[in-house]
Amino acid sequence: MSLGRIAKLNTGASIPLVGLGTWQSKPDVVKHAVKVAIQAGYRHIDAAWIYGNEKEVGEAIRESNVPREELFVTTKLWNNSHRPEDVLPALESSLKNLGLDYVDLYLMHWPIAFKSGPEAVAKDAEGKIIFENVDINETYKAMEALVATGKTKAIGVSNFSVANLEKLLKTAKIVPAANQVELHPENPQWGLLEFCKSKGIHLTAYSPLGSTDSPLIKREEVTKIAQKHNSSNANVLIAWGAQRGTSVIPKSVTESRIISNFKDITLDEEDLKLLKSLTEGKATHRYCDPATFWGVKIFDD
Repeated sequence: MSLGRIAKLNTGASIPLVGLGTWQSKPDVVKHAVKVAIQAGYRHIDAAWIYGNEKEVGEAIRESNVPREELFVTTKLWNNSHRPEDVLPALESSLKNLGLDYVDLYLMHWPIAFKSGPEAVAKDAEGKIIFENVDINETYKAMEALVATGKTKAIGVSNFSVANLEKLLKTAKIVPAANQVELHPENPQWGLLEFCKSKGIHLTAYSPLGSTDSPLIKREEVTKIAQKHNSSNANVLIAWGAQRGTSVIPKSVTESRIISNFKDITLDEEDLKLLKSLTEGKATHRYCDPATFWGVKIFDD
């Protein structure tokens, strides 16, 4: 089982390599999903304010009867709270939702700021997103102050490219503990992986199976490897991420899949070579790109 697989953060804390993602999990089903996951052995739960389900995630955590210190809980700062004065209240809002005294990791969700205020995504009269000119370095500086409060054990970022990390590291006093990004064999981001390793920044893979109804999980190369190991296509993709040293947070609300996703397999060199061939000499593919849904370019690849 994946219970024994962990990585060490630059803080010295351990992060389980297989966790449960809760993006797009509706509030009325996510509570059961988190309970099933914890009962199956998961100790890493990934959440975010913008998912709109922190309350139910927190209820499941508290009702699991697993000691809080045995769980690794992540949540994220949303784009409408990037002004330095908004950062602490945003974390406190998430902690209130979760019903927890602290989270293990607090991430800047995206390296862009929306208009500050109660609206998650403020828009003008024409329906266009209203962005705010807040430097990510200033936002991160305010996040650094959170560590001393004990309300988060570590801080990090999400959806940061090498360029954005280089910019952040010019002024950061605390090196981000983690960077959560889209990672899977169709978007392996080898350069980002090597850069983060060189800086002591752990990578977490979201959308490790591609995304909802993505063709990645159905590819014949993945199926071939799954059949070879008498396993599932999802387990192949999860193992690919874990064997690269990245934590992997597949999302599911289906009980059987949650349990199945936690089963370990070990890919051999032949398997890894086959998966690497999916992008060698070919274009990579993102399933989550704000250039398409927000009209803003964030990634420099």
